[in-house]
Amino acid sequence: VQLVESGGGLVQPGGSLRLSCAASGFTFSSYAMRWYRQAPGKERELVADINRFGGSTNYADSVKGRFTIFRDNIKNMVSLQMNSLKPEDTAVYYCNVASTKYWGQGTQVTVSS
Repeated sequence: VQLVESGGGLVQPGGSLRLSCAASGFTFSSYAMRWYRQAPGKERELVADINRFGGSTNYADSVKGRFTIFRDNIKNMVSLQMNSLKPEDTAVYYCNVASTKYWGQGTQVTVSS
């Protein structure tokens, strides 16, 4: 199993970023997928998840209305569109195959002026 995140970077408050996670080595469409984040000195937290077919999503209260998770079961990718970014969104963001030990390496998102 391989999960490779991309799309992180430095953005000003109020800006947008799109994170992507390319998955391989398993039947992607058979699993729900999740995005987590971990800020310095804090525990890893679940940001968003999406079911196998993309028809059901859930979000942490802190990102509702600003972030959107979506997936492409043909390209084996899950993405996180992040809008109206705030400094408190600064963290390393990780892609995860739901309820498994499989994680990506993480991508840094920094929101700062």
